[in-house]
Amino acid sequence: MQIRGTFNFFFLAIAIATTITSCAINPYASTNRIYKKQVKELAKTIRQLPDPIPGQDWVGTTNFSLRKPNYVIIHHTAQNSTEETLKTFTLPRTQVSAHYIIGKDGMVYHMLNDYLRAWHAGNGKWGNQTDINSSSIGIELDNNGFEPFAEPQIKSLITVLTSVKKDYSIPTANFIGHADIAPTRKNDPNANFPWKRLSELGFGKWQDSILVDSVPETFNPAEALRIIGYDTTDLTAAIKAFKLHFIQTDLTAVLTVEDKKVLYNLYKKYL
Repeated sequence: MQIRGTFNFFFLAIAIATTITSCAINPYASTNRIYKKQVKELAKTIRQLPDPIPGQDWVGTTNFSLRKPNYVIIHHTAQNSTEETLKTFTLPRTQVSAHYIIGKDGMVYHMLNDYLRAWHAGNGKWGNQTDINSSSIGIELDNNGFEPFAEPQIKSLITVLTSVKKDYSIPTANFIGHADIAPTRKNDPNANFPWKRLSELGFGKWQDSILVDSVPETFNPAEALRIIGYDTTDLTAAIKAFKLHFIQTDLTAVLTVEDKKVLYNLYKKYL
């Protein structure tokens, strides 16, 4: 009896351990199933032939492919942990998502196929682009909005950026922040984000180390911001977003003499 009880306990322990391990490995098994179901529904929609216009005929072309992303938008989560953000992005009621989440420890969570449209950007504008979600990859960094970004996190971010830039031929200038496209609503990534370091690797523009002694008298800062891509409908918000990205030490809505030199330098790069 003692032996049988020991074996029963042993197998019970294995069963419990297996269950716990399975849950630990994939705590999002149920939402993964929902993801697969939704992808199948989208595939079904694509397979359906469109109804022809009355009096006309449907002729399917042989020359087409999937749409590809042309921008990368970088965010901070403004939440307290990666786990909290994963939960937020797997609850249907939140209506928010991203292609990638990167934890402080450098762990990368790929949440959505890059060719699919995530709901990360919301209302925003960059240049003439007004539906940023349809043309971008969204990357969320686990950060409460005030703290520095961890080195393992930035290293993983660089790995992801290197991959998507190569895969989709994304232009250097098209790596931008959420605040850049939505200056009246957003302030991410925060001022600790290493935009200069990323620009040196080909992800985003940055000003030259040597600037002009003075900008031309005819220089128009509002026009320069618009040329770079900012929505200047609210000029104060556009200036603050510009300074969050390129100045980082002073986030007021006033362009100083030095700020204007930086803006002029970048404006020339975008012409």
